[in-house]
Amino acid sequence: MRLNWMAYFFIMLLSLIGGLSPALALGEPSLQRDGYERFFIGDRSLKRLSKPEAGLLLSGGGDWAVEAFRWFAKKAGHGHLVVLRASGATETANEFYNKIKGLASVETFVFHDRSAAYDVRIIRAINNADGLFIAGGDQARYIRFWRDTPLSQAIEDHIKANKPLGGTSAGLAIMGEYSYGAMDGGSITSDEALNNPMGPKVTIERRLYSLSSMDGIVTDSHFSERGRQGRLAAFLIKAQTLKGAPLTGLGIDEETALIVEPDGRANVTSNKDGLVWMMKQGPDANGFGVVGIGSESRFHLLSKKVNSPRFVRQYSLKHSDEKKVEFMQEKKWSLAIHGGAGVLEPTDMTPELEADYRQGLKDALAKGEAILAKGGSALDAVEATVVSLENNPLFNAGKGAVFTAEGKNELDAAIMEGTSLKAGAVAGVTRTKNPIKLARAVMEKSGRLLLAREGADAFSKENGLEQVEPDYYFTQKRFDQLQKWKKRQLALLDQSHRFGTVGAVALDQDGHLAAATSTGGLTGKVFGRIGDTPIIGAGTFADSRYCAVSATGTGEYFIRESAGRQICDRMRWHNQTIHEAAYDTIMSVGAIGGDGGLIAMDKNGDVAFALNDLGMYRGWVASWRKPETAIYGDDQLKVSGRNEKTSDELH
Repeated sequence: MRLNWMAYFFIMLLSLIGGLSPALALGEPSLQRDGYERFFIGDRSLKRLSKPEAGLLLSGGGDWAVEAFRWFAKKAGHGHLVVLRASGATETANEFYNKIKGLASVETFVFHDRSAAYDVRIIRAINNADGLFIAGGDQARYIRFWRDTPLSQAIEDHIKANKPLGGTSAGLAIMGEYSYGAMDGGSITSDEALNNPMGPKVTIERRLYSLSSMDGIVTDSHFSERGRQGRLAAFLIKAQTLKGAPLTGLGIDEETALIVEPDGRANVTSNKDGLVWMMKQGPDANGFGVVGIGSESRFHLLSKKVNSPRFVRQYSLKHSDEKKVEFMQEKKWSLAIHGGAGVLEPTDMTPELEADYRQGLKDALAKGEAILAKGGSALDAVEATVVSLENNPLFNAGKGAVFTAEGKNELDAAIMEGTSLKAGAVAGVTRTKNPIKLARAVMEKSGRLLLAREGADAFSKENGLEQVEPDYYFTQKRFDQLQKWKKRQLALLDQSHRFGTVGAVALDQDGHLAAATSTGGLTGKVFGRIGDTPIIGAGTFADSRYCAVSATGTGEYFIRESAGRQICDRMRWHNQTIHEAAYDTIMSVGAIGGDGGLIAMDKNGDVAFALNDLGMYRGWVASWRKPETAIYGDDQLKVSGRNEKTSDELH
């Protein structure tokens, strides 16, 4: 930054030797001087309540998010605030002093030209301030009036002194490393900016003062209200060209603020559930990733990491026939399912039965697809998909559940939402028509994660879920399996249901992952046996940052390997792809004696089907592909340009 160091030194010297006019006192009327006006409200004789602390307030304009501004007053030690603006008068001061309250005084300087940035009174006021706030207006004036002046150095000194800094609208615009300057006297729209991002109207300026926490950032305000998603993308395109390195865009909605602690931890506060939109350009120059950061999210400004985002979306620049460029959200979603591992030998699978299995898978995919294609949630999609499989007696879940050694049906299910990491599970239920619905009710209404047997049955009835008599689950095929098991004619058992379980994983258009699994367990299982299905982290797991998983097989081994969580951990800790992580995990299960398979999906909707058995009933549909089903290990689905891992490869 180029500064008039001699001028700044001269101003500070005069201040130190007392060559300036005395401090302005309470009750003194507003003053108009060459280049600026000055207003004061409050009592300068009052002492601040505590020492000021560093902090950053980024406000998106409109009505203030009150809690954020009260946080800012506290950061200023409830002391004396200076407001800088280039238009208007006392609006910001009145808001701080009379509505936010908790400040000893608010002094406002309204700039009319560049000469004011050299005025010793303003420089001294900033040096003495406990907090500094830059109001809205026209950011072009700030850039013209302040660049390379003692005032910009005074702002930087304020930051270095670990005192809080805030800004709204135009004040926010000049906080990034690069700013939209609006230097042509207008405010460019998204359409104008996108049609010529490198043009003269996209006036990108370097920052006026050093603010390390905002390195690599371009900001925008009044974001969703004024449809500025497209223009922020244009700002990134031009600013990255100027810098020669990737940047991050932060767009903040009206009545919304981002408050940032000195270590980079940041929280969103809003009067109307507004968002902070974080935008990055992808490897494809026309693609942009956007993360919605809400009040429930946890954001770190320095690392740009977001926990519990409101959404994760992909946008693309689309060129229309009218030579117009539009910033459009990609309607990206994905759904994968399984109906259990341990399928019939091909010689025993009749064409009619195979057609029935495939139709059952397609029907389930259609249920989830209908939800996801309309913008519904991944959680709703996996629940509806599993309900369809539970209602189909071909699959070992719900209606098609196998019998225990006592001749009863005991059902397990689990569901998990990967953004909030909330989950619900049930084990050994005997009266609920659709156990996956009960698992979701546990997640949302019980305050607990896993309920079992009589307690789960009672909770189901209390919450109005559809109840059935035990004979609802009776099918002749399952009953015959039990009789064979009792006679110890194990070789004659229907091998298609050794490990019968159903499950689904999904990615919705907002970037959320979810997983659901449901099972009747094992034929002839002993009283009270619980497998991996309702064990979160084993048979069911979802984390929207990494993956969603549903498993099927000999559950005891999947539990011992924490199979579901292991896949996400391999991706997180070892940077494995979803395919590598799924393959290595099923190999780990097999290494200790477990058979079965799993489906896993990453945050991009890519799917891995991994199995170490003869086959697994499975299917996949996505916004970019038609529904497809498979049964045997060599009955391959095309997975992102490569084939899935087959049983032959795993053995």
